[in-house]
Amino acid sequence: MPSLNVTFTDDELEEIRQAATDTSLKTYVHDSALNAARTRKALVAQLARQVAEKSAVLNERLA
Repeated sequence: MPSLNVTFTDDELEEIRQAATDTSLKTYVHDSALNAARTRKALVAQLARQVAEKSAVLNERLA
């Protein structure tokens, strides 16, 4: 499987190390990236539902 070469500043890397107290850096960064992607996907789906609901209401008013 391909890997990502991600560059961090020394301060950023230290911040990540401090946050990853109970797990390895590799696992922490992996889990964090997936969590961010899944959260964004869920947010986009939620917003799409809200837009569809409001559009339906507006379309009923226009009919």
